[in-house]
Formats: sequence, structure tokens, C-alpha cells
Amino acid sequence: MKFILPLLATTITATAQSWHPVETKNTCSARHENAAAIVGDSLYAIGGRGMRPVDALNLKTGVWQVHPAPPSEMNHVQAVSYNGEVYIMGAFKGAYPHETVLPTILIYSPKRGAWREGPAIPVDRLRGAGGTVVYNDKIYMVCGITDGHYDGHVAWLDEFDPKTGTWKRLADAPRTRDHVQVTVADNKLYVAGGRRSTARIGKVLELLVPEVDVYDFKTGQWSTLPTTSNLPTPRAGNMAVTQDGKVWIIGGETVQTLSHNEAEALDPKTNTWVKTTRMNQGRHGTGAAVYNNQIYVVAGSANHGGGPELNTVEVMR
Repeated sequence: MKFILPLLATTITATAQSWHPVETKNTCSARHENAAAIVGDSLYAIGGRGMRPVDALNLKTGVWQVHPAPPSEMNHVQAVSYNGEVYIMGAFKGAYPHETVLPTILIYSPKRGAWREGPAIPVDRLRGAGGTVVYNDKIYMVCGITDGHYDGHVAWLDEFDPKTGTWKRLADAPRTRDHVQVTVADNKLYVAGGRRSTARIGKVLELLVPEVDVYDFKTGQWSTLPTTSNLPTPRAGNMAVTQDGKVWIIGGETVQTLSHNEAEALDPKTNTWVKTTRMNQGRHGTGAAVYNNQIYVVAGSANHGGGPELNTVEVMR
């Protein structure tokens, strides 16, 4: 059965929680190692390797609109939405394998159509390809790697207060990992997926991390789920969101040529994983975002490494 899925309100007769291509009235720039975020009714595709504009898809009209490009190349970053703006921290720029970290937070205001520079990131906490998430009006950045794909993966956890511009170091995660995205469920930070990129020894894709580490915001303590709750399909360059109370790990890359199209969901109440239907298009190096309780993914790379770059959108309905 073929599904025709315009973005306007439509009754869909399909099995619960399955992926569908989103039909849009125009197209956006292809990109990978980009970020994605929801602000208002729009899905934003931001950054990627090279200088790329910001593209915003109005999820009510199905129209892409081009916004100003950021002041710098930015890639390997998980964007977050806060107070109607998009915050970028822990982004890379430059060439493989020694990409360098942008030293400041960059903030995009869709309302003003303008970028601005935020506070500097502490020099001794600079890294990219880590996970970033908002919780209780603060932004948290975890793990990452200090020297592009070459070496220097870390277990750091930092708290940034956008209201005061101040940083706070928190307890390190139980293990290092990079090329990871994170999410929050039930007042806990979930870190699943990722790897230890080490081009220094010729192992960029191989050193995957299957364990799931959890930070409890209420106690300030880390724990690791039992090995029976390891990520079923270990991979890096994945997307992570919380939807319907479950932690979703979507897409990613490993040594296989094709990017992964798996979407696996962890139930925090039972610490059990469910394999759901796969995306129509495998992709890594992009972001996912939730809008009206539906998961949207955009762009990314169809194969491991640097391409081919995508400009398509899928939704989990």
C-alpha cells in the first residue's frame, strides 16, 4: 500500500508508529553532520559540513524557507530549542580528521532571522560530537571528542544556564563516547549509542559503545543499565528523542556501507527495548525532533562517512 502524506491535517490509515516520507512543496539543501530542531511550527535543518544556510520547513504548509547561514561552519552537533531560539554548542568546523571545536555558543533567533554569539565555552571543556539537551531551563552537554575524529573522547557532563551565562561541571559519565545524541525521560538523561572515534589507530567506526548510561538529575548520580538493556543495534552518529515516554535511538553508522535505518525504543519503566519499523531511508549525521507527538528526521548521509547527502524528511506517525 502506498501512503500519500501531505503535511496538512490528514486521516492516515496505517499501522501505529510507522515511518512515512513527508511530501513538501519545495526542497531544502542536502547536508549531513547537521543538526535539527523544532521552533514553533517549523523544523529547522542547521549546519552540516561546509557552509550551509538554515532551512526551515513549516510543518503546517509544507513549504521550506531559507534563513541566514550561521557565521561559521558547524557540524557534528546536537541542536536544542530554548525560549524560541536554537542553541548550538559543541560544534566542529574544519577538515577530517582534525576538526576543531567552535569556542563559543551560537544562537539563532527565527523571530529576528539573525544569529548572535553567546558565551564562550570553557577552554578546558571544549569538544564536539557530544550530546546536548535541555532540562529545567538549563542546557546539558555530555561526552564528545576533543580532536575531531582523531582522538580525545571524553565522559564530561556540563550544565549551562542560559539566563546567567554560567557553566557548571557535573560528574563524569561512566564511560567515554562521541558521535552520540541524548535525550531526557522521567527526569533522567539517557546516553545510548556512540563510539570512541580513533583515527590515530585507524579505528573510526569500529569502537562502538553498547551500554546505556543514565544520569539522574534529582540525585546527581550516574548509573549503567544492565547488559540485558544494552542498545540492541550498537551504532554511532545516531539520533535521539523522547516520544510517548520512550527513549528513541534512530539511524546511525557503523562499518556497514549503508547508514542504519533502525529505530529502537527503550521503555524507561522496564528498561526493555522494542524494535519498531525501520525508516524508509537509512541516515546518520543528522538530528530528529518531536512535533505534535510525531518524530521528524531530516537530511543526513545515506552511507557511512560523507555521503551521499540527503534532503528528505520522514515522520514517525
